[in-house]
Formats: sequence, structure tokens, C-alpha cells
Amino acid sequence: MKMKVGARSSPLSRAQVEEVRLEFSFDFEVIWTTTIGDRDQTTSLRGLGKTDFFTRELDEMLLNGEIDAAIHSAKDLPDPIPKGLKIAWISKGLDPRDSLVFKEPVRVVATSSVRREDAVRILYPDCRFVDLRGTIHERLAKLNTEVDGVVVAEAALIRLKLTHLHRVFLPGKPLALQGKLAIVCRADEKIIPWT
Repeated sequence: MKMKVGARSSPLSRAQVEEVRLEFSFDFEVIWTTTIGDRDQTTSLRGLGKTDFFTRELDEMLLNGEIDAAIHSAKDLPDPIPKGLKIAWISKGLDPRDSLVFKEPVRVVATSSVRREDAVRILYPDCRFVDLRGTIHERLAKLNTEVDGVVVAEAALIRLKLTHLHRVFLPGKPLALQGKLAIVCRADEKIIPWT
């Protein structure tokens, strides 16, 4: 029976699943889903911390036996991992830096991170900030209408083949695990190839 792997249905998540598929060179069935973090486009990420905002539904699917493993952006994992689950694998990752995709002049920048705001201020001390949610493509689309800059992970731009965009790397230390992928499975799982 083919292994069932769960993942979010966004374009970035789909690219991440293909990256895992190539890494392990075996086939699996993918169950695509949306999480509360995908559906709730109004809650700011600024004060959330290491919650299950982007993993809750996949965690529940794992614990209920609906899937055998889940693929996540490692930085989205809650801390602690829910009881009954374990991190089976973390990738070497891609470029962990933050990028500011922008057009001049930079007056308004979209980001939901205080850390990223501080980094942008080093380059553009007079700009103001707004929260912006959605997929990478949805956020970048706001460049033409609502904002002059959007902060995104460089790894996301690489995975989505968007490195042609006009951007600059932000100074400072990137978020822990940014650019890395994680596979989570049940704590008692023995048959998964990456355990």
C-alpha cells in the first residue's frame, strides 16, 4: 500500500513536497489540506510564537491515522511537538536569509514579523509597516497596489522559481530552521523510510 503524506495545499507547500520526493526517491500519495493558518487571513502572526497555527489539522490527521507523515516548513513547527508525534527528518535546507522584494521608493513594507521589521529599518529607517497574509504569490501581488516592499524567505523564492524578482537580503540573523523542511510522523512509527 502506498504511503500517505499530508501537506498544505499552497503552491509553496507543493514545491516542498516535490523537494522531499526527489530527496528520498520513492513514491507516495499526497493528501492536500488547508490549516487554520491558511483559512484565517486576519490574525497577525506577530504574537503567535511557536504554535500549531500552520500544523494543527495535519497533526490531527497523523494522530487519527489518516496519513503516515506530514511535510512542513520546519520553522512552522509548534514547540513542543504534540504528544504522540515526532520529528522524523529535517532537511539541510536552502538559503535561510530573509529577502525584501521591493520597488522604489520604499515607503510601505509588508511583514508580520517584528524581527523582520527591525531588519528592514536598518535599510529603510523611514518606512512604515503593514501586516500582510496569504500565499507568497498573493503577497507579492500587493506590490503593485498596496505596498512598496514584501519580506519573504529567500528559500521560498528559490522553491517557487522567483529569484528573478528585484530584491535585497535583509541584515541580521535569520529565523531558526528557516529554509529547512521537516517530516513529522507518529512517535511509534517504524516503517517510514526516513525514520
